[in-house]
Amino acid sequence: MRKAVYVMKAVSIWMICAFIVSGCSDGAKGKEREECKKAETEEGAVVAEPKEISVAEEDKEEALWQGKEEKEVSAQGKEEEEVSAQGKEEKEALWQGKEEETVLDEEKNKGREELEMIEADWSEYFDGFQGTAVLYDASKMQYTVFQPELALARRSPCSTFKIVSSLIALEHGIIDPDYSVRKWSGETFWNEQWNRDIDFREAFATSCVWYFRETIDEIGAERMQEELDWLKYGNCDISDWEGRLNGNNKNRALTGFWIESSLLVSPKEQTEIMERIFGKESIYKEETREELKRVMLAVEGEEATGFPVYGKTGMGKAEGVTVDAWFTGFAEKPDGNIYFCVHLGKTGPKEASSAAAKEIALRIVKEEA
Repeated sequence: MRKAVYVMKAVSIWMICAFIVSGCSDGAKGKEREECKKAETEEGAVVAEPKEISVAEEDKEEALWQGKEEKEVSAQGKEEEEVSAQGKEEKEALWQGKEEETVLDEEKNKGREELEMIEADWSEYFDGFQGTAVLYDASKMQYTVFQPELALARRSPCSTFKIVSSLIALEHGIIDPDYSVRKWSGETFWNEQWNRDIDFREAFATSCVWYFRETIDEIGAERMQEELDWLKYGNCDISDWEGRLNGNNKNRALTGFWIESSLLVSPKEQTEIMERIFGKESIYKEETREELKRVMLAVEGEEATGFPVYGKTGMGKAEGVTVDAWFTGFAEKPDGNIYFCVHLGKTGPKEASSAAAKEIALRIVKEEA
């Protein structure tokens, strides 16, 4: 259609020029002829301006552009592959380093297992409570233990697990201590201190279960499993994620695999986990460890012992009776850290408590460490 228009326009112009030329006599002046010629030239220029492109040329040009685009896409894909390969190499390098550290840690654990545990008689501190205590002096690679069989028995960690969930959340940026307030749902809990919006430090101090239930859900099962495997946290079993095995509480805001459920850890393992987190060979960021120390500081312990003591209590019930009461952490002494754990179990007429476990631990650390 465009070609037909150009042809018609050209014919019209030529007819006009022919008429003008025929109107000029043989004796016309050269100026008139020049004007006719000029008109012809100017109109001819208009005709020559549009350049018709054939279908074949259009196809050729389109093919060239398509080839150019494919080349650009190919180059972009190559760049993405290079970035992906680089990321893969970095990830493999990280995992390789982690695996090498795991081998070293396994060798270290083997050395721990071969260490002789010195048995101590600390019954006076327990005052009728059924339980165990472990001190681990990392500088001497030496365990001192009261009730060795109980020290090796795995139990539910209960709220002592908040040390590890806090560690993981801080390390991976899930918790920023200065911007860590979580909104209270409005549900009334048995602990009045939990019935409000609360931040990380307050939640740790009051052992707010719903706060850490939400935090652990944000960490996710995959990351949690990797971290527990790395820490060698007892049986590393998080299969009962929601805590449905806990027959003492059906409120899913207050249950989880770490509260009288699938995850189990021994008092001896608790001291080893504390060393993996806070020891000289810790792989965790200094700012993470410092924040943990801040919330774990037992002020009473520092006043009573003369050196800082850091720890976390924990308590779990079955059928309304306390079956697990903990206090675990470490003492920061000038000549090196002493890692400790006290666990109290079901004890006849005398009911165990985390407060009692903490008091026993502080006395042992002060007098025996």
